[in-house]
Amino acid sequence: MSENRIKHIIESVLFAAGKPMSIDQLLRVFLDAEQPARDEVRAAIGALQADYEGRGIELVQVASGYRIQVRQDMEPWVSRLTEEKPQRYSRALLETLALVAYRQPITRGEIEDIRGVSVSSSIMKTLLEREWVRIVGHRDVPGKPAMYGTTRQFLDYFNLKSLDELPTLMELRDIDSINAELDLGAPEGADDGIPDEGGAPAPADSNVVSIDSASPDAPETTLH
Repeated sequence: MSENRIKHIIESVLFAAGKPMSIDQLLRVFLDAEQPARDEVRAAIGALQADYEGRGIELVQVASGYRIQVRQDMEPWVSRLTEEKPQRYSRALLETLALVAYRQPITRGEIEDIRGVSVSSSIMKTLLEREWVRIVGHRDVPGKPAMYGTTRQFLDYFNLKSLDELPTLMELRDIDSINAELDLGAPEGADDGIPDEGGAPAPADSNVVSIDSASPDAPETTLH
């Protein structure tokens, strides 16, 4: 099969998938007799990325694989396709999410100690429902509190390949810097996490990092 044909197939599959796809997933769309080498798939992806340079769409790599998406600077025009306003989140929810991303694995009590205020159940519920955080274990202390970490969906949503791409804490002056970075700035609201409502990476021995920053070339991991 020609290089150009492989490129066109990869482009079509990524366009139709509507979600990130790993190298392994892309290889599975080919029959055994026609399956290209892994390096040929990577070369096709690189060629497509070059083709999209200077255009309104791009092919990016995130934690779960590769996807075709609208460039961020096109958002003002694309957003006019729908009357629905973009989801906004409270300052409290973003602070909680940032603490999970930077200090994982972390318990709700530890988040409350750092923030100095209680974390409402609705905030944790929202983060869990969005699949940005998940329970990765329980702290071996009385009460066995749940420990939270980020997910592949968190990395995918914010166009990150791994936790290493989070800005360092030195680069973040305060939570308003996080709002600007994520383009999710919202007025301060009640500590409820309701829509009006990650940087140093996690420690190297954290089981969360080893899962969430896995290469998209690796077999897909199901997160619960």
